[in-house]
Amino acid sequence: MKRQDYISWDDYFMGIALLAAKRSKDPSTQVGACIVSSDQMEGSRANTILSVGYNGLPIGCEDEHFPWGREGDFLDTKYPFVVHAELNAILNAQGKSLVGAKLYVALFPCNECCKAIIQSGIREVIYLSDKYAESDAVKASKRMFEAAGVKLTRLQTATSKIELDFDVE
Repeated sequence: MKRQDYISWDDYFMGIALLAAKRSKDPSTQVGACIVSSDQMEGSRANTILSVGYNGLPIGCEDEHFPWGREGDFLDTKYPFVVHAELNAILNAQGKSLVGAKLYVALFPCNECCKAIIQSGIREVIYLSDKYAESDAVKASKRMFEAAGVKLTRLQTATSKIELDFDVE
């Protein structure tokens, strides 16, 4: 008889996004994203990870040479330099077709990431938190997602924690 306590696909892919977030050097906000094939994608098996990303600096930009603060003059903050997790995942796909794919992300996407998500052909965004729902950036995202027909799903899960154990012996 097979075991019954395995996690769902949604919990698995959101777990991958949360694990990717652990790579972020950002001291205040760590976000990860996981792009997954769907059964609507031509020539692709459903539930295959296509790409992963987290919020961080572009390749070649050393973490120690850029600011990580949230306050102060614009060029003294992280905002003009950090690539968000969703955009990083799209760029990390390196030209792979994302048309019809699903994106798992812990934090609802901003308007800039929203544009990249729509342009890449991703058809569903599954997220955990919408804590910036009242911000103009998220309001703009929701308006564009709706206009483009991108499905938005807030992940409802009974899973509160997934523990990893590196001691496999």
